[in-house]
Amino acid sequence: MLKKVPDVFVIVFALIVLAALLTWILPGGKFERRTETVGGHEKEVVIQGSFAYEDSNPQHIQVFVAPLKGFLKLAEIVVFIFLVGGAFFILNETGAIAAGTYQLVRLLKGKELLVIPIVMLFFSFFGAAFGMCEEAMPFALIFVPLALAMGYDSIVGVSMTFLAAGVGFAGAFVNPFTLQIAQGLSGIPLMSGLGYRLVVWFIVTSVTIAWVMVYAVRIRRDPKKSPMYELDRKRREEILEKQQEHSAFTARHGACLLTLLVTIGLMIYGVIVWGWYISEIGGLFFAMGVVSGILAGQGPNKLAQSFIMGVKDMAGAALVVGFAGGILVVLEDGNIMDTILFGMASVTSRMPPMLAADVMYGIQMCLNLFIPSGSTKAALTMPLMAPLADLSGITRQTAVLAYQFGDGFTNMIIPTSGVTVGTLGLAKIPYEKWARWNLPLQVVFVIMALALLVWPVLTGWQ
Repeated sequence: MLKKVPDVFVIVFALIVLAALLTWILPGGKFERRTETVGGHEKEVVIQGSFAYEDSNPQHIQVFVAPLKGFLKLAEIVVFIFLVGGAFFILNETGAIAAGTYQLVRLLKGKELLVIPIVMLFFSFFGAAFGMCEEAMPFALIFVPLALAMGYDSIVGVSMTFLAAGVGFAGAFVNPFTLQIAQGLSGIPLMSGLGYRLVVWFIVTSVTIAWVMVYAVRIRRDPKKSPMYELDRKRREEILEKQQEHSAFTARHGACLLTLLVTIGLMIYGVIVWGWYISEIGGLFFAMGVVSGILAGQGPNKLAQSFIMGVKDMAGAALVVGFAGGILVVLEDGNIMDTILFGMASVTSRMPPMLAADVMYGIQMCLNLFIPSGSTKAALTMPLMAPLADLSGITRQTAVLAYQFGDGFTNMIIPTSGVTVGTLGLAKIPYEKWARWNLPLQVVFVIMALALLVWPVLTGWQ
């Protein structure tokens, strides 16, 4: 089934071609815009009722130039992804996060059930704070055996890490890969709306932890209720026969984790007080990676190799962001961007604001099946969704939240996500068994997302 799904590059380039075809079909058009200052930051907003049709500028051979122009259009974001990806690869190579997590587990020996909320809170926090996603994959090799040894199943082990990081990613309050990119592209201040975002993160994390804990208790009482019972049985026997070896927590690990916490604190302070943007934040994370590597005893060559490996891991995401920018370039050069916006607005602007917000969430959720990359979807959709929010009577902050929900929650079940399929492969969990277990939780996520969009719409959340 997975082999039949087109590669994301095929999808994005097909969208570039489709955009070019639309320039031959749709009439051109323009909205008038004005500049507004909100919280000391200027942004361009669409003036309602100002749309006027114009001639379009049909695109043809430009589809091959569009990706290059897309890179130039979103160059700051592309470089930011490379820097942050390289920095976190260095941090992962130090072993600090793995060692720190295991120490939490050791401290709770004899109180195994408490391991679940503590580890999940840990991973959810880092998913929300710095967008832990791919970084959570290796932890399946630690926590799946640990969960089996504690009498749970491999689904609980994956849920403690991958699921928790995914929920934090969806309900992020800082995440530079999705939230901050989306806010920047929407023309709203970075870190704005932090108070309600913390509430959202706490709610979605708490509900998910409760869901996993109830399931874990049920499985420990009757292992046969697990979809993984037969596959886990042999693995559990092997695990109980031998001592699991884990690296001890060292002073170097502590120094690396402290560096990470200081980095997150500096980022929050820098954005709020010093007005930092993507360039400064990218430089800060790069410094964090270098300092962590030095504290861990890595030499210059090892540091460079780790950074390059991290950049390689992020190359696909960064390339797709550039290609996604090419879609916007074709639509803008073809003079039909505002025509499409007007067409969408003619539907959502006639809806009650609450329904418009829900429709935005639904659009993002559907797109996630084809374009799992959060930063890619931000680059592709937020330049459209932000002004659409102006026309629909909701704030751009609310549109960003709808994007987060639509992007994040379904990442944990869609078969087109390399992280999802890769994590399940490491955990030796067949996709169909995970999907069957995860589907009811996805229904809960949809209900929570719709409910959590109510307050922002009713209050005009900024």
